[in-house]
Amino acid sequence: MTISLLHFNPSTGTSASITATGGPCVGGYVNHSWRSVGGCATQGLFTNPWYADFAKNKLQQGTSARDIINELTALDSGHSQRQCLVIDKNGASAALDGSDNIAYVGHLSYPTIAVAGNMLEGHQVLEHFSRGFIEQTVINSQAVLEHIEAPQYKPDYEALLPDALINALEAALSAGGDKRGTVSASLRIEFAHLAPIDIRVDWAKTDLIEELRFVLGKVRESSFQSFLSELPRQVDH
Repeated sequence: MTISLLHFNPSTGTSASITATGGPCVGGYVNHSWRSVGGCATQGLFTNPWYADFAKNKLQQGTSARDIINELTALDSGHSQRQCLVIDKNGASAALDGSDNIAYVGHLSYPTIAVAGNMLEGHQVLEHFSRGFIEQTVINSQAVLEHIEAPQYKPDYEALLPDALINALEAALSAGGDKRGTVSASLRIEFAHLAPIDIRVDWAKTDLIEELRFVLGKVRESSFQSFLSELPRQVDH
């Protein structure tokens, strides 16, 4: 099983993602977030790590998520073994759910939010994942979940993004995790004018969610926050 969530806020340029799997080092291969550009999760039976560079270049050119997925499908003769989720700078998303992936394979999209997974117990895993994120971050969650309205984000939600992502992943895993055990996860947030948050657990010895929260706690300690506060916010600072 691999499961991923992508979020992109067009009004701020913030890009965020979280992913988890039953194998090691998921952060080295799957989730990619690019400030002011969009994001990509490349996974599946046999992940194609080159999808990410292709998607980033196309996103920087203004190509839509749907067109990127169409191009990847046409270019890759092994696309039936891939799963790929892309979100663009407008917050629109599209996915490739290769037919040779292990069921259940699927995705679920809302404006600025998308989830995808394979080897899941069912569609309910994706529903728990997206609902968990939406209910924490937007003020009109029910209308969003019913596909009636676009998300209206809470004023301070970006400060809570790491917690919202981890909590949403926890909800998804509780609805049907990997039969091998979910042992690695990666969380990435790229802000327009702040240092990124990049948290990875490459192999959880105990509880994966607990270890993610432990690392997040270390990031939030005053000594590390003091370090981050002194980092330049652009190249010519």
